[in-house]
Order: sequence, then C-alpha cells, then structure tokens
Amino acid sequence: MKVLFVLTSHDRLGDTAHKTGFWLEEFAAPYYVFQDAGAEITLASLAGGQPPLDPKSDAPDAQTPATERFRRDPQAQAALAATTPLAQVNAQDFDAVFYPGGHGPLWDLANDAASIALLEAFERAGKPLGLVCHAPGALIHVHAANGQPLVSGRRVTGFTNSEEAAVGLSAVVPFLIEDEFTRLGGRFEKGPDWHEHVVTDGRLVTGQNPASSEAVAKALLSLLA
Repeated sequence: MKVLFVLTSHDRLGDTAHKTGFWLEEFAAPYYVFQDAGAEITLASLAGGQPPLDPKSDAPDAQTPATERFRRDPQAQAALAATTPLAQVNAQDFDAVFYPGGHGPLWDLANDAASIALLEAFERAGKPLGLVCHAPGALIHVHAANGQPLVSGRRVTGFTNSEEAAVGLSAVVPFLIEDEFTRLGGRFEKGPDWHEHVVTDGRLVTGQNPASSEAVAKALLSLLA
C-alpha cells in the first residue's frame, strides 16, 4: 500500500504580515494512521524540500498525541524536510493520495497545474483521494472525465464559512471553500464548528477541519481495504 501526501509550499497569509503553511496536526495524525497500517508513505510538496509550517499549528494549545509523537520521531521529521517536488511525482506509483490542510493550499495547490493533473489522474484511475480542512480547496479547478467540476453533484465538505469567520480570515483568504463548492454545484455538508465531520462520496473523502484529519485517513484506509 503506497500513499502519497501532498503539502503546500505557500507561507504568506494573503497581504497580511502573518505566516501560514500546512497545519501540523492535519499532517501528523494521518501520517501515523497510514504508517501504523503498514503503508509506504511518500511526502511531496509544490516546491520540494521542507514545507512551511503554519506557526499557529505549533502553538501549545494546538498539540495532540499525534503532533507530540511527531516531535519524538526524527525519521518522520527528516522525511518532511526532504519532500519530493510535486512535478516529479507520478500518480501511477501510488494507491491513494492525501492532502493536509492549513491555509497555504488555498493559494498554491488550488491553482497549480501539477496538483490539478495529479488529482485528475487519481480520479480517472479510481484511486481514493482524501483532503482535509482547507486542502479540499485544491479541488476547485479539478474536473471529472466528463469535463464538469469534480465536486459538481457530489457530497463534499471543508473548512466552513463560520469557521473561517471565527478565525477572522474571511476577508483574507482568496476564496471561501463552502461558497466555492456550492457555486461549482457541490453538495456541501457540514457539522458543528470544530467538530469531526467527514464526507465520503465514492472514492473522494473530505474532512471539515483539524478534528477530522484522523477520520479522513481512516476512511481512505477503508477504501483501500
């Protein structure tokens, strides 16, 4: 079982002076779900090398058992520091793909041709795709084989408008996932803010927020079983 992780390389929160990147828990929890299941994990990012960590996800109140395990795992840290450039990745080499969130994907992965082509290749091959929190934003320019938006007519979720408002970034992000998925014809579903909520539609698994990251990985595992 070979699983590809795709991480953002974007580190600027819009026109603000604040940093962003990937969210640590959304990487760490799924990483250990797959590792403990015996998967061979490959880490990729748009630029390759060390992807930027959202500093807020490194704060004491954002830590979980998975992030603490990562801090004690030099092998995982070394792998994260040496991600493969996304353009060098071939979807044929993997059984599933997982995208951790953090605000970064809204700027780079959502618009990157290599990411779009990769997701379309997984979809065409009938391989599972998992994206959590802001990472589902990477789907907005992805199309199904019929030429329609991949999310059109499908049950999906992601970071909600109310959660974005709660963190004060509604006017900073380039788009709101809930609004964009709805515009594209997606059947957006959501649970209470900050609570685990995962939606599986065929081979597409999306999670609403950081609390959903482990459950997205487990849903992907069940699709691979």
